[in-house]
Amino acid sequence: MRTYNEKVSIYHGMVSTIAVNLASNFFPIFAISVLGASNYQVGLINSLPPLIALIMTIPAAIMLNRLEKQKKTVAMSVLWARILFLPLVGVLFINSSYQAWTFLIIVALMNVPGTISNIGWQTLISGMIKDERRGTFFSDRNRLLTVVGMITTLIIGILMKNQTDNSVAYQLLFVLAFLFGLLEVFFLMRHKETVQPKTTNKQEKNSSMDWSIFKDNGYKWFLLTALCFNFSWQMAWGLFNIYHVKYAHATILWISIFSVANQLAQIFTFPLWKKWAEQKSNTLMLVWVAVGMAAAPFMTVLSTNLVYLSFVQMTSGFFVSGTTLLLFNLLLEKSPQEKRTYCITTYNVLLSFVAFIAPQIGIWLLEVTGIQKSMDIISVLRFISAIIFFLMYVKFMKKSKGLVSGTSREHMSS
Repeated sequence: MRTYNEKVSIYHGMVSTIAVNLASNFFPIFAISVLGASNYQVGLINSLPPLIALIMTIPAAIMLNRLEKQKKTVAMSVLWARILFLPLVGVLFINSSYQAWTFLIIVALMNVPGTISNIGWQTLISGMIKDERRGTFFSDRNRLLTVVGMITTLIIGILMKNQTDNSVAYQLLFVLAFLFGLLEVFFLMRHKETVQPKTTNKQEKNSSMDWSIFKDNGYKWFLLTALCFNFSWQMAWGLFNIYHVKYAHATILWISIFSVANQLAQIFTFPLWKKWAEQKSNTLMLVWVAVGMAAAPFMTVLSTNLVYLSFVQMTSGFFVSGTTLLLFNLLLEKSPQEKRTYCITTYNVLLSFVAFIAPQIGIWLLEVTGIQKSMDIISVLRFISAIIFFLMYVKFMKKSKGLVSGTSREHMSS
């Protein structure tokens, strides 16, 4: 039986997923088809949110850490983020030469309260769900929300299949997203929150960073490999949107089908990656994930056939599920237990920086070399990240074998 907070959290997650899918999933096609955004501006759709997260993460964490109760602050942050869906409706009423830039500014501002709400929600929900229930609950919740998101995206695609260039249709989506955002705030406020005890340890309060984490070889190798992989992964995000809309001429229906194909693959393959990682190792499986991800840009530009591109998105979803699961597992595995908070925070800050700069470099490659060569270059870089993961696997496999053999000799001598 689910507890009260577990049930409310699932309801909150469902309306939150619907709100985001009604708007954010269609930002790129709206910017390209209606606002006439340039390639550089399309790249900024992917780059601006992590930039804002990079700027806001530490101030948000400090602010939330000082609060005994966080529910109201998180709910108000969500409200302000969703209210900003409404100005998107008015973008079309200003001078056309400023529309795309105004849209980008609103998207950036949306992520200021969004960063606060994301960090606050993680802390809030971690205090509401018991440790022994956490793994099962979040696994079930994530799977259910993926299904809800998939169905929502598909319904929108079917209803708007002939409305790709219709500005009014997007305005209706943004208004609906705002309304579901209000439901999101309602369910957030329905949670039963316990008071968080204030930190009394002065040293713990004042300590914002422990630089000794960079002396740990396992963590340093993880940072190197994970950031290299994320850089090559995120370089292509803007390019995929541009290729699908400008080259393959995908409509809203096809964009929805791409998303559904990707999510379907993730739902069914998530348990497989978990099983393989337990049998082999997170690092070795990430070698295969990186190889699979390397194929996606190369395969995408082979054809503009929309059915073929749906198949490519499905195969990509198979490896995306592995990416999200294994990278997080490896982060926990390579972070020293006593310094894990510092390790996770440092990784997220560096990841935000990579997520900001990588799409911009991808767009620069597109402008310099064209879509075909830029995608091929990204495929090569992703393959190189697979080699780096393999080197990490070999290094630590040898180290673990050395430890085992050393232990065996000690037992024999004793």
